Amino acid sequence: MNKPYSQACENNKGPILEVLKVRLGDSKSLLEIGSGTGQHAVYLAAQLPHLVWHTSDRAENHAGINAWIDDFPADNLRRPVGFTVGMDDWPAGNFDAVFTANTTHIMQVSEAQLMMQLVAKHLPDNGVFCQYGPFNIDGQYTSDSNRAFDQQLLSQGFGGIRDVAQLQQWLNGSGLTLMQRVQMPANNQLLIWQKLP
Repeated sequence: MNKPYSQACENNKGPILEVLKVRLGDSKSLLEIGSGTGQHAVYLAAQLPHLVWHTSDRAENHAGINAWIDDFPADNLRRPVGFTVGMDDWPAGNFDAVFTANTTHIMQVSEAQLMMQLVAKHLPDNGVFCQYGPFNIDGQYTSDSNRAFDQQLLSQGFGGIRDVAQLQQWLNGSGLTLMQRVQMPANNQLLIWQKLP
């Protein structure tokens, strides 16, 4: 099959890796929520060989993810399991890290909230959650292009761009705390959360 391809993944994988090298240095097993095309998984897993990278997504995306894994296999990369927030149980495994890219603004608001709460529930103490995508800050868009993108998302029935403060509110009392917010290409951000004991 022709592998699915995202130019955005190619553009942002390098900057994402530079942060993950630092933040996931002590992590051992990672769950990727919404592996999409599979491009992030094959690139990042190969560059983080100390970490077992578990892919997950809706079943209809598994063939594409597997095609990328077939072409770029790695000993520490695992094939996708079916996982849709709000429909499936949390995947089996002891994950001390979670990564997700460009999922939060696609999900409905209730699904995005549930994802955050599930991550907080299942991560162990000191576990790390790396969340990439467009986010609003203090109720404001970070660019005119993000404003237009959000209007497009909403018109297509998606949940839209979430505000970082809203994510923090959803996690209040959970122990999952925002440790770092890193500016990324194309007006995106990488949020680094950690489960504090």
